[in-house]
Amino acid sequence: MRKIREILRLKAEAGLSDQRIAEAIGAARSTVQECLRRCREAGIGWPLPEDLDEEGLQARLYRRTVPTPRSPLPDFARIQAELKRPGGTRALLWAEYKAADPEGLQYSQFCDQYRHWLATQDLVLRQHHIPGDKCFVDYAGQTAEVIDRHTGEVRRAQIFVAVLGASSYTYAEATWAQSVDLQAGLTR
Repeated sequence: MRKIREILRLKAEAGLSDQRIAEAIGAARSTVQECLRRCREAGIGWPLPEDLDEEGLQARLYRRTVPTPRSPLPDFARIQAELKRPGGTRALLWAEYKAADPEGLQYSQFCDQYRHWLATQDLVLRQHHIPGDKCFVDYAGQTAEVIDRHTGEVRRAQIFVAVLGASSYTYAEATWAQSVDLQAGLTR
């Protein structure tokens, strides 16, 4: 703030150019110009009022404005519920949101705002597992199409998923059925 006082004094009393003021205070010319622009917009000139202290000067020149969104934010609670459903993705939900509100958030801001909202929600219990102690296995709810490249036949394959508890390393494999038969792999 002392540099702002010096910029105003040098401009008013000495009549120096912006470049000379920048050299005198050891700042860039663009910094001096920005300071003078802010002073003009705030109606502040030299000499400064006696009752204007450093905090008051900073508050008048550098008001923090929070941009208001052009349109309302999405319903993140609904989005959270939709993401839990099969096939729900952020990209798909953003496309639906954007179709309903073309002036709404772009995808990156949509994701940032969602992550920010998610951080304000109740935390879940974090589970710690001893390495090699647990492996979580299940079949994914969705199936995948497998096309025989020789015949063109399309078959639905079940997706087996195994996740190690401590490292979250994931293994996935497509099988024709969810049976115990170990020979029921994709080679049949």
